[in-house]
Amino acid sequence: MALEIKILDYGDIELESSFLVLGRDCGRTRRVLTLGFLILGGKYPVVVDTGYRSNQIMETLGMRGLQYHENMIENQLARHGVRMGDIRFVCHTHLHIDHAGKDDLFPMNTTVVVNRRELEYSVSGLMHPQYPAPDIKHLIDRLHTKSALRFLDLEITGPIELMPGVYCDAANAHTEGSMNIIVETADGIATICGDVIYDFNDQIVTPFNEIHDWEPRTTGNHGTTKRAEKASIKKLLSNSRYLLPVHDRPAKIDGGMVVGRLHDQVPGPIVQSLPARNWFPA
Repeated sequence: MALEIKILDYGDIELESSFLVLGRDCGRTRRVLTLGFLILGGKYPVVVDTGYRSNQIMETLGMRGLQYHENMIENQLARHGVRMGDIRFVCHTHLHIDHAGKDDLFPMNTTVVVNRRELEYSVSGLMHPQYPAPDIKHLIDRLHTKSALRFLDLEITGPIELMPGVYCDAANAHTEGSMNIIVETADGIATICGDVIYDFNDQIVTPFNEIHDWEPRTTGNHGTTKRAEKASIKKLLSNSRYLLPVHDRPAKIDGGMVVGRLHDQVPGPIVQSLPARNWFPA
């Protein structure tokens, strides 16, 4: 059976718009998705990112969480016939507040997979309070429990195969330890890219306030350089058939451009097609 990715809907977040795309609509509130991912078709199911702990915890960042009963991770998994205890690995693109809030609901014999540099970065204080204490303290409990935590050193090793057809690779963007999850599907490479991309339209399709050809816009929330952010986006566009961020619906990529949008699975039906750009005047 070929690998496929199911979208898990963990609820929405209301936040300031320029947090998502640098300089866009400063001071205005925008509502965005918070997604997770379930990889099926392999030896065992894998979850990527677990959402935020509660609506209340998002208030510590001045944001509003909009999470309801149907968004609970156990209910999202149940839609695909999967239980919490069935999950072999929980992988994290990074450990921010809206990505690692439900790890403590998984049994300790489910292994949480992180890039070692990301756990180090989470306690550096450099992006405090985006790494809330309950989430990080739980990971320290896993650190002291046999097989409950697996460290990768992706900056040194390069991509690591987690299981056949699923690889982890350093993102080199957003946070110092962020990683991408690369999945070999029947229709090409699908990359779960966390928060390197927040908004396809204003970062890539028609990049906000960018005048240079094929130049992406960065997010307004990153702990690396703008050069690294832009380079990481360009790499994703060059190397993937599908891109799956956490706060926007998946996109299909062709020739480095976004050509279609998908909804709740990858590969899956295109729900919105984008016309090819007319690069040259008639």
